Amino acid sequence: MQLRRVLSAAASANLLRRGLSTAAPPPRPPWALIHQIALVKSADPSPQFLQTKPPSGSILFVPDHFIGPLPRIGSDPESKGILRGMLRGTSGDGLLLLEFVDGPATPAAAARLRAARARGAEAESVRLDEIDPDSTRFVCNPVTGEMFRLPDMDGTKKVRAWHPQGILTRSARGHGPPDRYAVAELSADEGGKGSFVMRRFFSGTGEWEKLVDLPSPFPRPRGMHADHEVLAFDGQLWWVDLTCGAVSTDPFSDRPELRFVELPRFSVCPVAAGTTKFPSQSMYRRMGVSEGRMRYVEVSQKEPFVLSSYTLDHDGDGWTLEHQVALSRVFPDAGKQEGTPRIGVIDPLNASSMCVIIGNHLLAIDMDMGNVLDRVRIVEGSGGPGGFISAFIMKPCVLPPWLELSRIPSAGTLSSNNATVKGETFYFKSVTFGQHTSADARLEELRKRCLDGSEKVFLRDDASG
Repeated sequence: MQLRRVLSAAASANLLRRGLSTAAPPPRPPWALIHQIALVKSADPSPQFLQTKPPSGSILFVPDHFIGPLPRIGSDPESKGILRGMLRGTSGDGLLLLEFVDGPATPAAAARLRAARARGAEAESVRLDEIDPDSTRFVCNPVTGEMFRLPDMDGTKKVRAWHPQGILTRSARGHGPPDRYAVAELSADEGGKGSFVMRRFFSGTGEWEKLVDLPSPFPRPRGMHADHEVLAFDGQLWWVDLTCGAVSTDPFSDRPELRFVELPRFSVCPVAAGTTKFPSQSMYRRMGVSEGRMRYVEVSQKEPFVLSSYTLDHDGDGWTLEHQVALSRVFPDAGKQEGTPRIGVIDPLNASSMCVIIGNHLLAIDMDMGNVLDRVRIVEGSGGPGGFISAFIMKPCVLPPWLELSRIPSAGTLSSNNATVKGETFYFKSVTFGQHTSADARLEELRKRCLDGSEKVFLRDDASG
């Protein structure tokens, strides 16, 4: 059964269960909470987007032939290594920046894992020094299913290092479908100069270029520990360090100037703690764009678990506290669940709404009214390990109405049949709107075909509709 038919059947089954078999499909929500980029074994010619209403998570299923996975050692599961899709960033107007990492374990590593499991050491896993992964990047329109494969950086698929990348669009009309986009990566100069290096790709040229010796805007002796997705806001890309602030710049500029915006004063971590605390900061702090303004939110790790939301001033030099609510009063079980409350995502269209993870629930909180708007359960998926769901894999994506009629900007000439452009662009209609349900055997079948392991799935409680 093709991927598209499976998803269509899944959505139709949900409508039937709700007694809506003769009704028109519900309108597509204006934004999606994307929690997984799933690589699936499928011959379908395009990705399939299973969109659900937030706070339910949406999934983009990408057929494996888009990347051509490297061969493993027969069917040996120990040789799997790493095979995973990631949502690196969103453009703010619907385009996704995807990256797929493919690195089989070496024969020696596979043998080590087999020996470890024979000893009963189930926690053993492949080490990063035991793989040499390939990286493939795409720009994707999730509503139409169009995919544009970016050229390899420096002419190689091999992963040099892990640096945050973002995507920013521009429109000559100032609004509506973009005419061009830039993908950019920012990293500290490895030569210890205290400066930054930018790699950037322009849709107009179809090529990567490298800029060096960009002066660091960080107050000494700080460096950047980017532990957050890159944000698109106010015509710039923002690289976020949740211990101290964010660096913003215009990647389209001939010589980008880096600017530093500090977090609210009492949220800045001491320099000495910056290198040890940053891996966990994303669970309790986030930055994001909502209602056209930059927001910063944080939740305290002790009772009553105060959730605070700040808005960046129009001049970009300070923050104003706009919302504050004690989660223990909104959700009395907050302190009884495993782990403390964690930040999910900021609602991009409603600044008073926040998605928060409490135990095995993802809750949409109204910070003005101090109540729960909606909630879904987070349960383990098939084939995935245990552990918490991180905000690293939960990203909001605004889906404007014109997205389903627009094309990804390209330097090439688009073909009339919307199939393939220079072997890099792929376009097919591929959106399905529905609800995740535990009783849906078809969706479960699809999840079992995921090559990278479906770790989590969002299920709407019966009581919440």
